[in-house]
Amino acid sequence: MSSPEPIALPNPPNDGITSLQYIDNNNSSSQQLLASTSWDGALRLHDTFAKTHVLNHVMECGPLLSMTSSSSSSSNKVFTGGIDGSIRQFDIATSTPSLIGMHGANSSNDDNKKVACSALSAIHDSSSLIASAGWDSKFHLWDVRSSNKHQPVITLDLPGKAFGMDTSLDGTKVVVATSGRQNCFIDVRSSSLSVTNNNDKENSQQPPIANMILQRDSSLKYQTRCIKFFPSTQGIAIGSIEGRVAIEYLTELGISNNNKKKYAFKCHRVNDTIYPVNDIAFHPTHGTFATGGADGTVVTWDGNSKKKLASLAKLPTSIACLAFNRDGTELAMASSYTFEEGERDHPREEIYVREVLEGEVKPKVVAK
Repeated sequence: MSSPEPIALPNPPNDGITSLQYIDNNNSSSQQLLASTSWDGALRLHDTFAKTHVLNHVMECGPLLSMTSSSSSSSNKVFTGGIDGSIRQFDIATSTPSLIGMHGANSSNDDNKKVACSALSAIHDSSSLIASAGWDSKFHLWDVRSSNKHQPVITLDLPGKAFGMDTSLDGTKVVVATSGRQNCFIDVRSSSLSVTNNNDKENSQQPPIANMILQRDSSLKYQTRCIKFFPSTQGIAIGSIEGRVAIEYLTELGISNNNKKKYAFKCHRVNDTIYPVNDIAFHPTHGTFATGGADGTVVTWDGNSKKKLASLAKLPTSIACLAFNRDGTELAMASSYTFEEGERDHPREEIYVREVLEGEVKPKVVAK
């Protein structure tokens, strides 16, 4: 069987693509929405079933560096992080944006201070909690239902600028990768957030609890580009600027690693040229993962058996970001130069989608 070809979506961003995410709209069987953000400051929506451009909205905050969507399938809200430090909500149903909060809002008035919101992630199993991290070395937790507008419910100090972030599927942990090769693990107890509605009485809320429970060095020697939890929350995968991926476990947190040891492997290299690993996306069913590199290739891997599974695509320029759809049958890929070779002419930005075959993501059977 021949490999499926990537299909370019119409009306792509005009500048560097920073994030891709499928919107979990369970209520629709006729539409599959893919959201994207970019340095041109616009949030875009495409329907990957129809291969059409649905919406383009400039968020009025300069370049968009990060994005997430509500974990509730009925919410249909997207959140963006801007270079101005803002976190904004976009309601897809009404095409209405609103301000959630700001990074650097309480810092001294210094025009040169870097406050960009560089990482966003929704807390799974919560319809209202959003985590953000930024260049101001702060972690914020926001409750979008809070009556205390534009104020985070939790703020924690980070050891450096945030370069990447992810939340565990069980909704209890956040990992933030920062400058200085630090990985910070934050315990979030969103279950402590309870809302009681007594008809005419105002909702009463208890704030969630978040604590830094572990800070450790990355096992990779060079700057982190991306970090993701395993679907099982048993460990993390880290991609670096030096064409390597590390698989690490969380035994310090009392999470069993089934006697597996951490390891790292080389990838996204062409002869003597080493390219950054820009993104990692885990398959939602099989737990294998795809990596996107600045060499323009997308490759799938079985982390348990330490095997390469398949090369999915070779696109015109750097793979800036990746996303699997809900059932893992489609992969979205951003072909967007990430300036690893400095300023130069480069192909225009494109968003591609590609059907994923079972054999390209199914784990290898390990002989005993």
